[in-house]
Amino acid sequence: MSGFSRLLGRALFAGALAFAAGTTTASARETVRFDGGYSAGTIVVKTNERRLYYVLGDGRALRYVVGVGRPGRAWSGSTFIRAKELNPGYIPPPEVKHDNPAIPNFIPGGSPHNPLGVAALHLGRIGYAIHGTNKPGLIGGFVSYGCIRMYNHEVADLYNRVGFGTSVVVLR
Repeated sequence: MSGFSRLLGRALFAGALAFAAGTTTASARETVRFDGGYSAGTIVVKTNERRLYYVLGDGRALRYVVGVGRPGRAWSGSTFIRAKELNPGYIPPPEVKHDNPAIPNFIPGGSPHNPLGVAALHLGRIGYAIHGTNKPGLIGGFVSYGCIRMYNHEVADLYNRVGFGTSVVVLR
């Protein structure tokens, strides 16, 4: 595939993501009152609530329902977005492979079996990400190995709002 074809494919995919984020599909995203002392543009995940807040400023935030780390897998702390990836491929971490030996060593992006969905915001904590999911029934639960899972159309919305270096705070 030529460089131009790859670039065109990525541009078309990014456009589809932008369109999906703007559609009127069912959404758990809503604008809410948020006074936490965080700067506009910060992502705050409240694990026990299973909610992610994207701080807008002026006492407001976008609130998303998310899936979070299951018992023994949850974590807390401050980090940042170190990379953004559309249609990511998935390589299971060693602990996932150990618990699920039948899982393939690689699942390509776009596969209905890919647990990362349409986009991933990789965190400074290597191995963790805020990402979509192809299993929307898992949103709202304690379901992951430490990643933050979102509906695909909502991770597409967040993907378009944040950049590299965005602050992420995960609270228990």
